[in-house]
Amino acid sequence: MMNRSFVYRNGLSITFITLFLIAWAAQTFFGWHTFVQELQDEGQPGISFFAYLHTGHFISATFENFQSEFLQMALYVVLTIFLRQIGSAESKSLDKKEEVDREPQAKDGAPKPVFQGGWRLFLYKHSLSIAFVVLFLVTWYFHLVGSLRDYNFQNKLKGKPTESISSYLGEPQFWFETFQNWQSEFLSVASIVLLTIFLRQKGSPESKPVDSPHLETGK
Repeated sequence: MMNRSFVYRNGLSITFITLFLIAWAAQTFFGWHTFVQELQDEGQPGISFFAYLHTGHFISATFENFQSEFLQMALYVVLTIFLRQIGSAESKSLDKKEEVDREPQAKDGAPKPVFQGGWRLFLYKHSLSIAFVVLFLVTWYFHLVGSLRDYNFQNKLKGKPTESISSYLGEPQFWFETFQNWQSEFLSVASIVLLTIFLRQKGSPESKPVDSPHLETGK
């Protein structure tokens, strides 16, 4: 395995991180132009690109997307422990234990917490879901802060009073931003769970083998 090049061994993560950075840069660039246009429409001077990075408009738009993605993954990781979908490549078997269900064994190559046992092993056994939940909570908070900052900025432009963070939680604006992202994430997960029952993609680990019966559950 180590004879393969670094790019070959890490091609999937490199590609997606690169796509993420390109898309984020494009979002930021066009978000800046949108924000400047909004300022000019209100008779205000524009701001520099770097000043835009400190605005609620940028912070909210960025973390609004991040938090919905982490929520999607947190729910997906946790719910696939208990719930099944007959025929789906994304589901565990309906009636038998799988490799991921067995207790960890201290063997060559096992991660260090497996040998340590106790609370370290307990945390490690749930570390993926814990990480996604923490990332969701952190990014949800930054979305709230950024959205509030942008909301108050818009209110100042219109001569309206500003809101505190507690009162803003009662405003429909924040929850509109939140749920419009959540619903798209839930739809995307439902789509791959259901479409992998009937559709195939040769060579993809997210698909069942092409000749698998529709009602065969799991990969």
